[in-house]
Amino acid sequence: MQIFKSTNIDFIENRRKFFFISAMMLLLTVFIFIYRGGPNYGIDFTGGVLMQTSFQQEVKLQDVRFALERNNINSFELQSSGNAVMIRVKKDLITREEFESSVKGAIQEAFPNNSMTIDRVEYVGPSVGAYLSKQAFYAFFFAFIGMIVYVAFRFKSWLWGMASVLGIIHDVVISFGFVIFANKEVSITVIAALLTVAGYSINDTIVLFDRIKENLRFSTKEDFGKVINTSINEVLARTVVTSLTVFMVASSLFFFGGEVLHTFSYIMLIGTILGVFSTLFICTPIVYEWEQRKKNRLKVAVKKGYANSK
Repeated sequence: MQIFKSTNIDFIENRRKFFFISAMMLLLTVFIFIYRGGPNYGIDFTGGVLMQTSFQQEVKLQDVRFALERNNINSFELQSSGNAVMIRVKKDLITREEFESSVKGAIQEAFPNNSMTIDRVEYVGPSVGAYLSKQAFYAFFFAFIGMIVYVAFRFKSWLWGMASVLGIIHDVVISFGFVIFANKEVSITVIAALLTVAGYSINDTIVLFDRIKENLRFSTKEDFGKVINTSINEVLARTVVTSLTVFMVASSLFFFGGEVLHTFSYIMLIGTILGVFSTLFICTPIVYEWEQRKKNRLKVAVKKGYANSK
């Protein structure tokens, strides 16, 4: 199946327009960050109160969630295993005593014929959140370093590695901006989704870089910008079809995956679009700009050397 047979779009000629669009999205992300007062960190990073309960009969998490929300208990997480349900709430929203009392009242009201037993109530300290924050930073840092090294080794140029990682950072930062814009809680799930976006983005970029390198071997005398445009147009159908497939899967999770997968799929929807955008309009134009400026500097140096010799 072919969505379109062939294209002849001049991506390089319009690169500055897309640089401008990218800059505006990044500025908007900064504005949203300032307007929201920073991310809305979840229990994983702030600490909180944890309650493990057991029901006489098995209950649905959706019913438990509705019962708690109806009694003004917000920003919580639920996990279940058989008749056991674990409830966690952020520390700055409610005290331990208020939490225990509110949960008891909400459950008794919603499930009068299904008795609940509280097995344990624990306080999750902020030190855990600090540890997870540090681990999240390390995860991104070493992922980016690994990608730079791999792409640089694969294409024998640090420039290509740096360009690909700049595209990934672009995608991750703007995706995170959409998380802040929607006021979604930043949890370990969000970190996992952002790392997934990074992995998806680098995969798309490597496919395009590989085609550019292959075409450069057979078109050594052809203009570099023309080779890039030819390469992008050749892989465009593959990029669109692959991204559309991922987008449809993420859409299914977003609309039908339930509350647990909602944030993850939301980030994947944004990240899939941004991954295509950065590959076509950020990474390759950066490589082109750098190579052109290097060529111009070389020409100037040659002219100066020629003038001096005269």
